[in-house]
Amino acid sequence: METEASTAQAGEHISAAPDEPITMFEAWMAEAAASEPNDPNAMSLATVDADGTPNVRMVLLKGVDPRGFVFYTNLESQKGNELAANPKAALCFHWKSLRRQIRIRGLVEPVSDAEADAYFASRPRDSRIGAWASQQSRPLESRFALEKAVAKFAAKYAIGDVPRPSYWSGFRIIPISMEFWQDRPFRLHERIRFDREREGSPWTKSRLYP
Repeated sequence: METEASTAQAGEHISAAPDEPITMFEAWMAEAAASEPNDPNAMSLATVDADGTPNVRMVLLKGVDPRGFVFYTNLESQKGNELAANPKAALCFHWKSLRRQIRIRGLVEPVSDAEADAYFASRPRDSRIGAWASQQSRPLESRFALEKAVAKFAAKYAIGDVPRPSYWSGFRIIPISMEFWQDRPFRLHERIRFDREREGSPWTKSRLYP
């Protein structure tokens, strides 16, 4: 079990937070990559449907830079349709091994075709075939139907490259608000939030009560 002393030591980074959040995020992600046993880049993605009802699911972060946070999906999936209709989203990273959490809220934009092509080409061949075979989020009559679709596209693209489907691409969440949370003893956690009015605006930093 983590001791009070070790928890305090882990919190030293948040006490010395920089004046902008992306550098801090990258530092925390690097530590998570060294400590989390599975998928340190896993993040919950929250969207809303046409009625304003939230949906949340886990996706994988595939890119981060000062512009924002990138993930990829079938654009005809539930999340793809919801983001097309309401291009706003929230993310949450939780690293249990580090007792840390980062919450992000922001606007959403599609990545460029060049970005999507480059990432798609980097995926394993079977994953690229799977992108063609899966009608993500839609009803599936049986597992056999999915396996049949996989076999169909594996045969179609048996020779040569597997191109990116037009309905498969990525989204970038442009952060407007980012909050860093660090566990501390006796529930006296540390919270630092960065806010800005719009993309390109300067960040303001504030400390929050637990």
